[in-house]
Amino acid sequence: VQLQASGGGLVQPGGSLRLSCAASGSIFSINDMGWYRQAPGKQRELVAFITSVNSTNYADSVKGRFTISRDNAKNTVYLQMNSLKPEDTAVYYCNADIIEYSGTRRGSWGQGTLVTVSS
Repeated sequence: VQLQASGGGLVQPGGSLRLSCAASGSIFSINDMGWYRQAPGKQRELVAFITSVNSTNYADSVKGRFTISRDNAKNTVYLQMNSLKPEDTAVYYCNADIIEYSGTRRGSWGQGTLVTVSS
């Protein structure tokens, strides 16, 4: 099972980016999917997660600016980030709670995608 994240880049304050993370491999089903971020010198923190029935939760720092969504047919989770601030600068990681056809349940991480918010 593999998670491939994409969509990071350099954006000016107030701008927008959309991150994507696609899961591939021997996937039977996916429970929660989420996005985390880690800024330089800081611990990794939860940004947002979405359950298999599309219930969502957000960190207070991104509420009203970020939107998490998923496409179950594509095993993909998205993070739409609007009104970006310099403090949103971080490496963003996706995470998924995956059940494989073998019955194995595993928490998988993507490789990270860098988001830089700067003028």
